[in-house]
Amino acid sequence: MKTSLKIEEIAMLGLSIYLYSLLDFVWWWYLVLFFLPDISFLAYAINTKIGAYTYNILHHKGTILFLFFLGVFMQNEVLQMIGIVFFGHSSFDRFLGYGLKYADSFNNTHLGKIGKN
Repeated sequence: MKTSLKIEEIAMLGLSIYLYSLLDFVWWWYLVLFFLPDISFLAYAINTKIGAYTYNILHHKGTILFLFFLGVFMQNEVLQMIGIVFFGHSSFDRFLGYGLKYADSFNNTHLGKIGKN
């Protein structure tokens, strides 16, 4: 992945941390929620199609931003917090090269293949 994309994703992770600091929640919630989207890996035990679908729902920035803005609209800080933290998680994953998954293989992502080629 290009360096400029990695810098962009790290900047979005930083934005997530900053926005979280504006909310009135303790920091351990950020750490707990940060790893929660990875529970979607369990869906790969069923099959790669369901695994990819589940992973993509919990890691797609459009879905996450919708959740955040729904929280803004409803004045629900919990939804805002979840949206902010999941956004940071998704950016961190993309920084590491883990993109949205295609149904044929966990290693086949919109950012390219994961692992050794």
